[in-house]
Amino acid sequence: MRIARFSHQDAITYGIVDGKELVVLAGDPMFAGYETTGTRVPVADVALLAPVIPRSKVVAIGRNYRDHAAELGNEVPAEPLMFLKPNTSVIGPGDAIVRPPQSERTDFEGELAVVIGRIAKNVPAERALDYVFGYTIANDVTARDLQRSDGQWSRAKGFDTFCPLGPAIETEFDLDGGARIVTRVNGEVRQDGPISDMVHPVRDLIAYASAAFTLLPGDVILTGTPAGIGEFHAGDVVEVEITGLGILRNTVRNA
Repeated sequence: MRIARFSHQDAITYGIVDGKELVVLAGDPMFAGYETTGTRVPVADVALLAPVIPRSKVVAIGRNYRDHAAELGNEVPAEPLMFLKPNTSVIGPGDAIVRPPQSERTDFEGELAVVIGRIAKNVPAERALDYVFGYTIANDVTARDLQRSDGQWSRAKGFDTFCPLGPAIETEFDLDGGARIVTRVNGEVRQDGPISDMVHPVRDLIAYASAAFTLLPGDVILTGTPAGIGEFHAGDVVEVEITGLGILRNTVRNA
């Protein structure tokens, strides 16, 4: 099932994607279930929004693909390398990524995003997927020069607009189905790698994160990016596509 969050006629609501239409839901399905209102609206008539605004945090994982770690001259961490992005960094499909004046280089990082569906603390890996509401696409935008100069990643990863999510949440995504992450800038492929190349799989990431802090419904885990990261500039269009999840497309402008 594919769930979208959208704006229509000055209201923000949720719907089940059914071809070119949205079946309008009575509330947030994460908390209210899948009761429908009986109304359908064309997808073409709505503005898609970020499918979730994390209640407390976006947990991100660095260097979780060997080729990506290598391209930056780093070793693969023995344990997941975690950092946080603020929920104020989240934007939706079609929104503009804003390049901040503090940075001279902003990079794309196409990633699979995991949306947590219920409270998770000290979850064992073998049960971790039971806590997942669904999956969506993310772009872990990074001010690469600030990441290097700061020595830690909060500022470089946390600017407003630095966490595009969308276009929808797929509740039945197959982690073992051969999905690939493909990132394009102005139509040119820059990244193309299978999610199966993750060093630490999704279930282990949930277990590891929940051992450190409680994951709340609506929290998001970004699972790392394959090789091929690179910079983008004002006027560019950045697309991240994951098999079975669609395409997350964003424009770019300077602040």
